[in-house]
Amino acid sequence: MTQRQHPAAGEELVIGPAASVQFAKQSSFVFRVISVCPQPTYPGWVWLIGYQLDGQGRAVVRREIYVRLAGLRRASRSDARLRS
Repeated sequence: MTQRQHPAAGEELVIGPAASVQFAKQSSFVFRVISVCPQPTYPGWVWLIGYQLDGQGRAVVRREIYVRLAGLRRASRSDARLRS
């Protein structure tokens, strides 16, 4: 994901240490975006609202996270193991 592109609602992303230091001491997880906060933040950062997914792709917890756009990547089928 490029730094200038914001994720879209419905997109599934892998969230881990590259996304923010707040995720450095926990396992990476898959996150389904439901909205992107339109408020301006520091360049290259964004507030995302969405759900952390389990191994079957079900939402298990709603979260608001502050992440670096450059540290996000789209989830793939092989990322199913990251689902909590």
